[in-house]
Amino acid sequence: MDIRKELLKEHSKSNANRIARYISNDPTRFDVLMKLFLSNEYRVTQRAAQVVSMCAENHPGLIRPYLKQMILNLRNDVHDAVKRNTLRILQDIELQENLQGDMTDIGFQLLTSAREPVAVKVFAMTVLANICKKEPDLKNELQIIIEDQMPYASAGFISRGNKILKRL
Repeated sequence: MDIRKELLKEHSKSNANRIARYISNDPTRFDVLMKLFLSNEYRVTQRAAQVVSMCAENHPGLIRPYLKQMILNLRNDVHDAVKRNTLRILQDIELQENLQGDMTDIGFQLLTSAREPVAVKVFAMTVLANICKKEPDLKNELQIIIEDQMPYASAGFISRGNKILKRL
């Protein structure tokens, strides 16, 4: 299967599922997908994002070698789907200590940005809350940012924010 060609063929959940099933637990196929996901082709990265998320959920071991690249990719001008799916994956992974600094910095930037969609913010909030378990000094800063945004936030942000505030 030509993964790039298949990604561009159709933007649908069924197509993403089909590609994810093809990749399965194969590190070589997953590497091809990750190269596409981390590329500069806007439409390809957007469509690869959902497949990467599905593969990571089904085979979490595949994603480990790419965590640093994925985190640093969030600094680039990438499609919202790339941010959303990267953060969705990262919220369920315990990050190594050497990745926490970059992720903390990027997470706070995303959370405080007025331009970011709600889904990106709530996933960033969860990733930051997970980091706070190992770095409790960050709890106060995260709490202040969440509470500051709550009066103007969407229902999704408020719901996740309340859950995170209870955890903190």
